[in-house]
Amino acid sequence: MDIQATHIPALDDNGPDVAGLESPPDPGMQHCLELLGNAGLRPTRQRLALGQLLFLNGHRHVTAESLYDEAMAANAYLSLATVYNTLNQFTEAGLLRRIAADGIKSFFDTDTSVHPHFYLEGEDVLVDVADGLAFTKIPEALPGHEIARLDVIVHLRRKRT
Repeated sequence: MDIQATHIPALDDNGPDVAGLESPPDPGMQHCLELLGNAGLRPTRQRLALGQLLFLNGHRHVTAESLYDEAMAANAYLSLATVYNTLNQFTEAGLLRRIAADGIKSFFDTDTSVHPHFYLEGEDVLVDVADGLAFTKIPEALPGHEIARLDVIVHLRRKRT
């Protein structure tokens, strides 16, 4: 699908606004337009391209680098910095959840609900833990604070034989 765009500067500028489409948007594009609009984000070409890769392929965990590679393979020529910026904007808007699995690399999860993960060390893979994990008690927040979220990451490595 060809997208014609014009550049309209704004404070959250992440590329040109989508001024018009040559034909009515397909259902996937329409879904992305609605997601971005509901999150208060302008539907720029970059956001729509990355949104389609992220939100039209089911629940997934991506890194900026893996999403960048997908974008390049889909001929959506974006810089790695644009991918990082867009992922951060999607996270701030509540469309993604950032998971720092190893303290260095961040994964972005399209399922923003509270759920635990397995991190496969040495393979750089993040996987949802199947249902059944339950906490009987979580700690009290420090005075003057509240718990914003709870992240549980179980690190796994292959057994040595």
